[in-house]
Amino acid sequence: MKNIFSLNKTGAIFAIMAFAFMLAGCSSSQEKQEEKTAWDTIKEEGKLKVATSGTLYPASYHDSETNELTGFEVEVVKEMAKRMDLEAEFSEMAFDGMLTSVQSGKVDLAANDITMTDERKEKFDFSVPYKHSYGTAMVRKDDLSGIKSLEDLKGKKAAGEATTTYMAVAREYGAEEVIYDNATNDQYLRDVSTGRTDVILNDYYLQRLAVAAFPDLNITIHPDIKFNPVSQGIIMKKDSAKLKKEIDTVLNEMLKDGTIAKISKQFFDGADVSKETDADFK
Repeated sequence: MKNIFSLNKTGAIFAIMAFAFMLAGCSSSQEKQEEKTAWDTIKEEGKLKVATSGTLYPASYHDSETNELTGFEVEVVKEMAKRMDLEAEFSEMAFDGMLTSVQSGKVDLAANDITMTDERKEKFDFSVPYKHSYGTAMVRKDDLSGIKSLEDLKGKKAAGEATTTYMAVAREYGAEEVIYDNATNDQYLRDVSTGRTDVILNDYYLQRLAVAAFPDLNITIHPDIKFNPVSQGIIMKKDSAKLKKEIDTVLNEMLKDGTIAKISKQFFDGADVSKETDADFK
């Protein structure tokens, strides 16, 4: 009888332990289900924290008369947030800081004419694209900075921020990098005009407006250099599935009802950047 009791007692202990583990598993599963997502936190706080530069005309800049932050990217985000019943709270910083801030959770999103590349898609989530463009070269008007093609960038001084896709192209073709930290268009363009630098590789639509804004400078868009058709979107932390779904839903509505096209024409001199470009890249 003693042995039988001992066995029964041992069995009971194992049964209790198994039950405890089962409860712990259920509790862990429940906690996982109840864990807040980025979207849940945003809804609770009622605001979207967004990184942007405030110096990239016409995507993100300060109005010369009111000093208010505006631009294509800024106004798209403002309208998107409004439709989501949220307030858009902007933090201005250099491009490198935007990506770091998104990864760390300091901000929820970054919106600053950010190109969707395979490398970035591995590290971040992107919204649906709402801007399409391609790369061009800003050079001196009188001699095209001695550049005929991308192959001629070797040894030339290329201005930009270190981690942009355009600086990566300049680097690939052997240009000497001249790095700026969230500088204004005025500084970039004057440096090319005076010969401190030779070229700025950047988005066609941004370059076109920059030339128009500074007619007295010795600058122009290179007539023969067109490369890398690209799409841009809002960038967010990797695996933000719920947040991405909410953002994509609203952006698709804005694309469909023509809101983004309207905002584009306001900031890009009548051009609709929401449509894919038909430029010849041969």
